[in-house]
Amino acid sequence: MISTHPLAGVYAAAVTPLRAASPLGEDHDVNLDLESVPVLMNFLAARGCHGAVLFGTTGEGPSFSSSEREALMRAARDHRDQLPGFRLIAGTGTPSLSQSIDLTRLAFDLGFDAALVVPPYYFRKATDDGLFAWFSELIQKAVPADKYILGSHFPNVAGIGFSIELLARLKDAFPSQFAGIKDSSHDADLAQTLGEKFGPDLVVLTGTDTYLQMAMENKAAGCITAAANLISPDLRAVWDGMNAGQDVSASQKRVEEQRHILEKYPPFPPALKALLHRLHGFPRWSVKPPLENIPGEKLEALLEEMSVFEGAG
Repeated sequence: MISTHPLAGVYAAAVTPLRAASPLGEDHDVNLDLESVPVLMNFLAARGCHGAVLFGTTGEGPSFSSSEREALMRAARDHRDQLPGFRLIAGTGTPSLSQSIDLTRLAFDLGFDAALVVPPYYFRKATDDGLFAWFSELIQKAVPADKYILGSHFPNVAGIGFSIELLARLKDAFPSQFAGIKDSSHDADLAQTLGEKFGPDLVVLTGTDTYLQMAMENKAAGCITAAANLISPDLRAVWDGMNAGQDVSASQKRVEEQRHILEKYPPFPPALKALLHRLHGFPRWSVKPPLENIPGEKLEALLEEMSVFEGAG
């Protein structure tokens, strides 16, 4: 049941530190709060995260240009030497194969441990053959033999995902480089099927906090979640306990309760940024349009619900 893969663990789908929008005409890169990147990494590492994913869905990845992504990726890379063992994964998937190749190659040139690649989401009716060709070209052109990519399976948002047959083809063709998937399908049956079909050979990192225990019982390697920006101590308690063969029901219950609260205040990026500011003293980071900052009355209600758990885990 225990995964020994180098990517196994608890990861935060990290928010992207972002100052309020700059006046028109200024360089968009100045909106990135690069000075806060080391502080956020220290915070996540101290609270039990094995690493962070940059520019995933929670990181508003599709909203950022290649130059903005590079600037933040470099800031994270420059600080990682001070956090031994802390892993970095970059979200590099776009509808453009050439841009995805460039971003993936950049991530590995900067020393990132893996890339998280969503299928080309604009093309929602792409066949398994087409997707296999897309990922094959990306891996062959951008992924070193000793590095890994994870597919991002989030069909409810991306509109496209991975079939079991496609996963098997990619794993057979690229047994090391195609490490596995982040499963954000919120599909308990799929979690069981992945375990039965692939066992620990496919690295599965659940994107659903409430499924962590169940997913690991089905040979998942851990999680990558939005809520880990805030509740990683409880997620790590579940992960550690599962690996030690202990009863994790109390920690899993706390995870579920907190995740269910956050789900009442979508979308995650503005809610998490506001909570990090109010509960942990981070700057009041903004979000990129079309997302909007969480209204004050909703934030106060969210704070009241989440305050029950602060300091107790």
